Amino acid sequence: MAIGGILFDIDGVLVTSWKPIPGAAETLQTLADNQIACAYLTNTTTRTRAQIADLLTEAGMAVRSDEVVTAAVLTADYVRDRYPDARCFLVNSGQIAEDMPGIDIVYSGEFTGPRAPEAPDVVLLGGAGPEYSHLTLSWVYDWMAQGVPVVAMHRSTAWTTADGLRIDTGMYLIGMEKASGRKATAVGKPAPEGFLSAAARLGVDPDEMYMVGDDLDNDVLAGQVVGMTGVLVRTGKFRQDTLDRWAADEFAMQPNHVIDSVADLPALLEL
Repeated sequence: MAIGGILFDIDGVLVTSWKPIPGAAETLQTLADNQIACAYLTNTTTRTRAQIADLLTEAGMAVRSDEVVTAAVLTADYVRDRYPDARCFLVNSGQIAEDMPGIDIVYSGEFTGPRAPEAPDVVLLGGAGPEYSHLTLSWVYDWMAQGVPVVAMHRSTAWTTADGLRIDTGMYLIGMEKASGRKATAVGKPAPEGFLSAAARLGVDPDEMYMVGDDLDNDVLAGQVVGMTGVLVRTGKFRQDTLDRWAADEFAMQPNHVIDSVADLPALLEL
């Protein structure tokens, strides 16, 4: 297959807690030397795309902010299209309004209760953190039950840190959706829009791209659904028992490739 471009997940693939995974910088340099375009698709919502690019550059990987596609960027596009001029109540760990120009945002941290603020037009859920308090989640659940649309930047249930796993937005959504009988809309991975947007930014057809990730469902198989070649790495949130259970299902889509880490990508691509 012609290599039109490489799409990387970031956390758990290139870095862990923003410390480089061994061989990641060398892999990106090899791709640059071979003039292979790269983009970076992440559900990280604690930082803006400019901050992410700076952190990766500090970790030895020369990445530009316009190469980074975040869930916040995709969510802003979605809100502008579906809910123009909406008043949005954002629950997120991190200040990311810079990546959401034109969206009327009120941060949940501006309210300390116990009285609930006026119901917004739309609730936006970013990444989980201390902002996901009992009081704030109670407000969100109440509005959700009343029919206020909830747009989640992603449905990730956990992420990996140097100190272990941390639960993420998807964990809370599971309970609130079940209890309210209503469904939130998720915009980030594994929804196809992010993968297609990244390919479009590179000017490459999806079937000429590789998707490299540590999450079998959200990264690799989701990329394969839109035509990309999936590469699963055994770092980050990768769990062998998950892959074994998946492989045991003869009807399930399987990852195109499995490698030990991103350091092995050049060899897979025969570079």
